[in-house]
Amino acid sequence: MEKTWNNKAWFLVLPVLVLVAFSAVIPLMTVVNYSVQDTFGNNQFFWAGTEWFEELLGSSRFWQAMGRNLVFSAIILAIEVPLGILIALNMPKKGWGVPVCLVLMALPLLIPWNVVGTIWQVFGRSDIGLFGYYLNKLGLNYNYVQDPLDAWFTVIIMDVWHWTSLVVLLCYAGLVSIPDAFYQAAKIDGASRWAVFRYIQLPKMQRVLLIAVLLRFMDSFMIYTEPFVVTGGGPGNSTTFLSIDLVKMALGQFDLGPAAAMSLVYFLIILLLSWVFYTVMTNYDAER
Repeated sequence: MEKTWNNKAWFLVLPVLVLVAFSAVIPLMTVVNYSVQDTFGNNQFFWAGTEWFEELLGSSRFWQAMGRNLVFSAIILAIEVPLGILIALNMPKKGWGVPVCLVLMALPLLIPWNVVGTIWQVFGRSDIGLFGYYLNKLGLNYNYVQDPLDAWFTVIIMDVWHWTSLVVLLCYAGLVSIPDAFYQAAKIDGASRWAVFRYIQLPKMQRVLLIAVLLRFMDSFMIYTEPFVVTGGGPGNSTTFLSIDLVKMALGQFDLGPAAAMSLVYFLIILLLSWVFYTVMTNYDAER
């Protein structure tokens, strides 16, 4: 039996395509236009070609910022994914505790990014913040404003507190979708808890883990608001990620050409790394 195609359905998609064209494609083309031009002011532009891209890729400032981004994303994934799995495994699957745990897990995700940054900016202060005050009481000499290591520690803890819940909720959704028959069969076979996790729970969470890793990688690699509010990219340039450096270049220095070139390279890096993550994880899933 042949399928019948209703081309009228395209008219329902047309408003979305027009919206995407205005909100994404046209601004993207504007950025591309700026990336190949230069200006001396008075709204007069002249062709610069690939000058800004060559200058960017030859700049140590860009590579240092990207290195900080890669290290930060690696640390975030190494902490949040295992921690999210561990919390999801220990959450109740039945009873009144389920909605309570789900609401508690969802609360950090509802807080706006700038508010999260402001909370941790105050929370980490050594004079009025509980976190900074008690760390200093323990003799750790904590000061995220002056010490780069403390600044990194604060930004990482803040991101873990804010976004681990996303991994937890995705993993929990994968766990509750596993039929009870799998657990009953494992119990009959005398499987250990580790065997149940390795051969039943982890394979069933494979797809949601793929989504969790991709979302957390993209979010952590594009992070801007939280570290900017807490540290402003400092002390020095220790927490100046690509996003913060891009804003400084575009708005602080008003270098539109270099900033446009940097934003395009930034976008392509995120696209490429996300594709690598997706390809590797889906191929691994297919082999299993």
